Amino acid sequence: MGKAPESITNWADKKSGAFNRAPSKFRNFISKEPGAEFPPEKGRYHLYVSYACPWAHRTLIVRKLKGLEDIIPYTSVHWEMLEKGWRFAKPDEKLPGDNVTPDPIHKDFTHLRDIYFNVNPEYEGRFTVPTLFDVKQGKIVSNESSEIIRMFYDQFDDLLPDEYQKVDLFPKHLQQEIEAVNDWTYNDINNGVYKTGFAQTQEAYETAIHPLFTALDRAEAHLRSHASSPYYFGAHITEADVRLYTTIVRFDPVYVQHFKCNIRDIRSGYPALHAWLRRLYWDVPAFGPATTVFEHIKKHYTKSHRQINPAGITPVGPVPDILPKDSEVPSKESESH
Repeated sequence: MGKAPESITNWADKKSGAFNRAPSKFRNFISKEPGAEFPPEKGRYHLYVSYACPWAHRTLIVRKLKGLEDIIPYTSVHWEMLEKGWRFAKPDEKLPGDNVTPDPIHKDFTHLRDIYFNVNPEYEGRFTVPTLFDVKQGKIVSNESSEIIRMFYDQFDDLLPDEYQKVDLFPKHLQQEIEAVNDWTYNDINNGVYKTGFAQTQEAYETAIHPLFTALDRAEAHLRSHASSPYYFGAHITEADVRLYTTIVRFDPVYVQHFKCNIRDIRSGYPALHAWLRRLYWDVPAFGPATTVFEHIKKHYTKSHRQINPAGITPVGPVPDILPKDSEVPSKESESH
């Protein structure tokens, strides 16, 4: 059998103290092309996710936006990720969120890693969510979220009603702009919070945190300059909204305190981002409580990352996890009147 990384929750470079994200190992594609190894079929593929994980969250949002609920079933792992990686919930554990259950495909498997070793007994690498699994062939199609969501965009369209076929999250006239935004959003925001939070030296931490907030300032300026539009690129949701949202919704509940991303928070420091975030969460079901489950988010980070939080204490705040659309953070002045 292969082996897991030396420490499943320790990813910083030993010399520099800087966080380095390992590339995904499985990069196959579901395709409508004749003769494809992984053709689109209803019920053939099973999606493994964690409600805690921002990368897996992307796939849950797109699955719902594209109406794939009856085409691609999913299972969420438990929020706990310790030495053996993500584990499945036990039959007697009742957690919030749909489909937080034992593995329905492999009845005896207790951890996500069991699937990886079953597919490849010599596998060496991390056991990550999302994992898109081909039940028919017993193979992992992909564990790269950015590629899984693009498979969902159009490869199953022939199985969907017109209303979902028309949902275009990567329209041709915006593709170049979306790719450009993806580049700095990923490097400095999506991955930037991890580079900040997993830094093991003061220098590595400060090297990461300033580009993170420069990028947040940049996203804020973009949204402010397009204040008449509900979404990042106008009247319709695109990939840019999906990829930014999963980090921003976790920012105040987790990243401010747990990852020390505390120059500003979203609710009091970024009014345009805050309005955009709440519009998605409260108005678009794919972004709301069906896919954004704060208990998993807060408990995973604070109780799984023991190198950061050895006692596993989960902070109560902020309260609430996300503000209503018509509320703002009360100022000291307003509280005193």
